[in-house]
Amino acid sequence: MVIMGLRITMDSRALSRVLLLLLLPIGLAACANKAQLREQAGAHINVGSAYLGSGQYNAALKELLEAEKLTPDDPKVHYLLGISYHGKGLDEKAIAEFQRALSLKPDESEVHNFLGAIYLEKGRYDDAIASFERALTNILYDTPAATLYNIRRDYYEKGQYEMALKHYRDAAAKEPYTVLMPLIEKNMGAAWLAKGNPEEAVVHLRKSLDLAPSLAESHYWLGLSYQDLNQPDMAAAAFRTAVKLAPESEVGRKAKEQLKTVTP
Repeated sequence: MVIMGLRITMDSRALSRVLLLLLLPIGLAACANKAQLREQAGAHINVGSAYLGSGQYNAALKELLEAEKLTPDDPKVHYLLGISYHGKGLDEKAIAEFQRALSLKPDESEVHNFLGAIYLEKGRYDDAIASFERALTNILYDTPAATLYNIRRDYYEKGQYEMALKHYRDAAAKEPYTVLMPLIEKNMGAAWLAKGNPEEAVVHLRKSLDLAPSLAESHYWLGLSYQDLNQPDMAAAAFRTAVKLAPESEVGRKAKEQLKTVTP
């Protein structure tokens, strides 16, 4: 073996030790370089996340795309890119980024949940249910209520009201103090009304309003329930409240139309 112009004779074990010593600085330099890249990418991720939190999606994308150049196999980067693209209304790009994140870290429940939510918005109910179910298979998932809330929307849209109610009950049982509880109770009320049980619907809608008195949708569904119960005065009061709370929203406009049917 020739090292720096000198011919040296040694056995295979000694040769291995010499090669290791020669290659060690190269390996250490590579590790240091990777650590430096991760640190630089982390800075871009932090700034991008801050922009995401304030709804500045273009600025977020700029930072996150820089992070992707530095650490292309970081699932968090692709997850945040997906959220950014979704914020800009570029759902196909968002789906691709979420799928890339899941190819790198398949058990990330939050990514499955977000992907399912986009499928739900696009009317791809079976794909949405598959994503939500996959999110719930992770026993380490700390906050499943959001996924359970989302999955019931799929079953509700498909007319599977009993399954919707099951997942509402699961969500309420797993996280009884979740901030989603007013919405969970509201949607349980809507599901019971769809099943032809306005009495039970009123019970849940009242619970929703106890938790969030200004939730216009709950007042609207309460009005519909009282209509089914042939209580026009109570229905009119609920519709008026919905209109007052959200006059320019879709639910406010629907309440205004319903109000015409219960008042002379």
